[in-house]
Amino acid sequence: MNPFYIAKRKLHLVPAAIILIALAISTTAAQTITTFDAPGAGTGPLQGTYATNIAPSGPIIGFSRDANDVRHGFVRSQDGSFTIFDAPGAGTGAGQGTRAYSINPSGIIAGFFIDSAGAARGYVRSAQGVITVFDAPGAGTGPFPEGTFPWSPEIINPNGAITGWSTDSALVSHGFLRDRNGGFTTFDAPGAGTGAGQGTFPFAISVGGETTGFYTDGTNANHGFLRDQKGVITTYDVPAAGTGPGQGTFGGGFASSGTIMGNYYDADNLSHGFLMDKKGVFTTFDAPDAGNVPGSLQGTYPFGINTSGAITGWYVDEANVNHGFVRDRHGELVEFDVPGAGTGPFQGANAYSIAPNGAVTGFYLDPDNAVHGFVRDADGGALGLPQFSGK
Repeated sequence: MNPFYIAKRKLHLVPAAIILIALAISTTAAQTITTFDAPGAGTGPLQGTYATNIAPSGPIIGFSRDANDVRHGFVRSQDGSFTIFDAPGAGTGAGQGTRAYSINPSGIIAGFFIDSAGAARGYVRSAQGVITVFDAPGAGTGPFPEGTFPWSPEIINPNGAITGWSTDSALVSHGFLRDRNGGFTTFDAPGAGTGAGQGTFPFAISVGGETTGFYTDGTNANHGFLRDQKGVITTYDVPAAGTGPGQGTFGGGFASSGTIMGNYYDADNLSHGFLMDKKGVFTTFDAPDAGNVPGSLQGTYPFGINTSGAITGWYVDEANVNHGFVRDRHGELVEFDVPGAGTGPFQGANAYSIAPNGAVTGFYLDPDNAVHGFVRDADGGALGLPQFSGK
């Protein structure tokens, strides 16, 4: 099974995906969306182009899945040209290869790759293209899900510090912080479980070095955590979060104000967005057209937040189709669809990252279940200005 799919399910992100090169530009009201495909990307189901992050200066990163189901990292420049790269030691078999997830303002990229033994290993790529491979202390060396996982759009900060998690040979996960010089600090959230599939999962790092994410406890419920610059860990739960297996609170990102963004699953297994400010006050939100069928994993999935507090992500409607959204810093939310996106179950758009100017990138699954990247140019809504509503 595709490790990308496994992690999305593990992190309670609804399955969706997928591909080809500047296929279409669609302008609706205040939005302009460009779709694209990385060179060499496959065209079969779940093959294609997975755009995962956009830098403040405009380049987009991600990875492609070729016709042999091997992954390759890419950087897409603002002129639409691509640089394809593979981490040293990346495997060349199905399910193996290089994934790029995070880029900082200096152009440094972090992510992980699956080696020929099937284990995950971290890497950092300099702005000049030099790749350094790393493994967190205690990381397992067996097949996925063992290994080192820098795995989200906010895992590297402007100073070059990287966060993520490692999964040991007992399949328990532990948080790590790698400083710009390659030194490691490992940690576990209080209350994190010690069974297979449990543990601590950092998902974002702030400019100042704070980390947030979630931990899975001994009952397989999930809780948010914040680790400050001194290493003190505070846990948190959205009041409406469920307490059953797979339910709970998932920290996902930081605004420059220190506000934390994420999602939570309620007792009906529906996902909702949340913000928690520095005082611990929660604000919850949902896309207007998000589905609410109990037990369906429908709902609202925020995934990226920019420095001004604008959020992007996707929602799953009652037909289990994905659609993008942007929520500005004032709480106004705009839904959008990507040209060419499929309208069947688990098809549609996954919006992953939002730049400081409000430009959004992500990927979508087409009617044939192939994957393509997209970028949605900045509009008034993303910048907190007057905006249209609706799709």
